[in-house]
Amino acid sequence: MMKKILIIQGNPVSPSYNGAIAEAYRKGAVQAGAEVRMITLNELEFNMNLEGGYRNKLPLEPDLLEAQEAIKWAEHLVWVFPIWWGGPPALFKGFIDRIFMPGYAFKYHKGKLFPDQLLKGRTARMITTMDGPNWYYKWFQGEPAHKMMKISTFALTGIKPVRITPVDLVGKQSEEQRKKWLEKIEQLGRKLG
Repeated sequence: MMKKILIIQGNPVSPSYNGAIAEAYRKGAVQAGAEVRMITLNELEFNMNLEGGYRNKLPLEPDLLEAQEAIKWAEHLVWVFPIWWGGPPALFKGFIDRIFMPGYAFKYHKGKLFPDQLLKGRTARMITTMDGPNWYYKWFQGEPAHKMMKISTFALTGIKPVRITPVDLVGKQSEEQRKKWLEKIEQLGRKLG
C-alpha cells in the first residue's frame, strides 16, 4: 500500500539547506513508492499572527485551508526547519498557531482534562538544522523546539510516534559533509519514516 507523506519545509529563507533536505527526503520517499506532497512555508500567503486568539479567530486564508487538507490527507508528516535562538523561526511557529486550531487538531470537552486528539493515526519526523553542536542544544538548552513540537503540539493532537533527526554544525560543514547529510536524509525518505 502506498504511503501518503507530507513534507513541510519551514525555513523562511530561500534557497536554503532546509530546502535541499526537504527535496532529498522527497526524492527518497518517491523512490520507495510513496505519494508525496510538499508545503514550503515561505511560499504561502497568510497572517502568521494569531490575532484575537481562539475567541475571535481570524478566518483561515486559502493557503492555510489547503495546508489543513494536506495534513488530514497525510499518514506521515515530515517537518524540516532551522533552530534559531533555540526555537523554530516565527514563520514556522505562526503556521502552527494558525492551523492547529481547536476543532481541527484537538477538541476540549467540558469537564475533561485532556482533549480529543483529532490528528491521531499520523506519524511524524522532524529534521532540524542548527549551527551549534547538537550535544549543546540537547544537554544545555534542553531541546526547546524539539520538545515544543513533540510534547506540546504532536502529543496534544495525537501524532505519534515522532522521530527527530538533528543536523548540527551546518554553518561549519564542508560541502562534502553537507552532501553526506543529504544522502542520509534521502535514505530516511526511502525508509518512509
